[in-house]
Amino acid sequence: MSKTLYDKLWDAHLVKQRDDGSALIYIDRHIVHEVTSPQAFEGLRLADRKLWRVDSILATPDHNVPTTSKERESGVEGIEDPVSKIQVQTLDDNCDSFGITEFKINDKRQGIVHVIGPESGASLPGMTIVCGDSHTATNGALGALAHGIGTSEVEHVMATQCLVAKKMKNMLVRVDGRLQAGVTPKDVVLAIIAKIGTAGGTGYAIEFGGQVFRDMSMEGRMTVCNMAIEAGARAGMVAVDQTTIDYVKGRPFAPTGEIWDQAVEAWQNLVSDADAVFDTVVEIDGNGIDPQVSWGTSPEMVLPVHGVVPDPKAETDATKKAGIERALEYMGLEAGQAIKDIHLDRVFIGSCTNSRIEDMRAAASVIKGRKKAASVKEAIVVPGSGLVKAQAEAEGLDKIFTDAGIEWREPGCSMCLAMNADKLGAGEHCASTSNRNFEGRQGYGGRTHLVSPEMAAAAAIAGHFVDVREF
Repeated sequence: MSKTLYDKLWDAHLVKQRDDGSALIYIDRHIVHEVTSPQAFEGLRLADRKLWRVDSILATPDHNVPTTSKERESGVEGIEDPVSKIQVQTLDDNCDSFGITEFKINDKRQGIVHVIGPESGASLPGMTIVCGDSHTATNGALGALAHGIGTSEVEHVMATQCLVAKKMKNMLVRVDGRLQAGVTPKDVVLAIIAKIGTAGGTGYAIEFGGQVFRDMSMEGRMTVCNMAIEAGARAGMVAVDQTTIDYVKGRPFAPTGEIWDQAVEAWQNLVSDADAVFDTVVEIDGNGIDPQVSWGTSPEMVLPVHGVVPDPKAETDATKKAGIERALEYMGLEAGQAIKDIHLDRVFIGSCTNSRIEDMRAAASVIKGRKKAASVKEAIVVPGSGLVKAQAEAEGLDKIFTDAGIEWREPGCSMCLAMNADKLGAGEHCASTSNRNFEGRQGYGGRTHLVSPEMAAAAAIAGHFVDVREF
């Protein structure tokens, strides 16, 4: 029987199928951070349980770590916020106690969980990968079945190496054609979400296929899979090809020698069969995608940069009309206002969506030789890991940012979410390369506009949104 990529990954890890539709699947890789793991470790202690497979777990702190060099110099002790300090210290203590490999706060390999997995080779094609964070779907770019889990599930996987799950339906999002210069993977996934909505992928595992994804780098594919969650899906994935193999080869946790050859042979099958049937197929013309900017309080509230803010009076659906009205009020925008007329207080380039070396290079290419607009209070660039930071500095990218008046930070989740010192103030507009723009996501009353690294960089220079293709 012909199978989709998701079918193959599911079947390869199925331990038991139950009559009620639930199933037990085996988990190959478990990535852990400080936010969702403390209760799981405590649960193991209370039940006197051990880890089922300690070498399947890789840990690092990310949400609560400060990104200024001053606070990072002293490690955990340098964290000023007491709650953040406790969470990071608790992760260290738990990993030491249970014998788990952890990239601690001052380890050069420390970083955002969804960056360090692929970067280290801990995440591999064909794996089932979980983490107590919804954006674990990022790892699906490798041809893996990856998704977030809850705190109780974190404990369950630690104790049993299995997860209770229900099989999802199959969706193919096919984007063919060629992207215009200046149009990025972030623009592609925002355009997808604008088309299908934030509930469009609910109940589905999404495979991203078509010429645009075949042409896309691994880092670009990670950006797209990262935001499958914002399209309502739990998992997103891209089939394995030579781009995948080349990315994985030589990474620290990747197989070597004869085992590498065997792995590559097996990975060649991690594609949907030519006659595989999907429950839903969505098709988009890649040629017609423009640089995107979110204007509202949901990732589906997004428009091309040359667009204008929608008028709720033109919406006939009462629920949608009310949603637009609320978003306009929260965002401080007016119907008919040009996207390019939205002025910015802050710019954030980073997060698990856009903090890899490719993103750093893209932003630097726009900023080089220019200066941050005086009207922008703060612009920060936060690499996704210590290794990304080191590579960017070796290439001189940090100097391009600092010469422009933009801050170059230490790795971490930073301003993606209001769980550390990097926050927006009430009423502040921010061009952000992160993945969510909900009310209060980056700070109480903060107004988030989702864009690509190139668009964020151009906005930092102009002080408002501009079409990076013209910039």
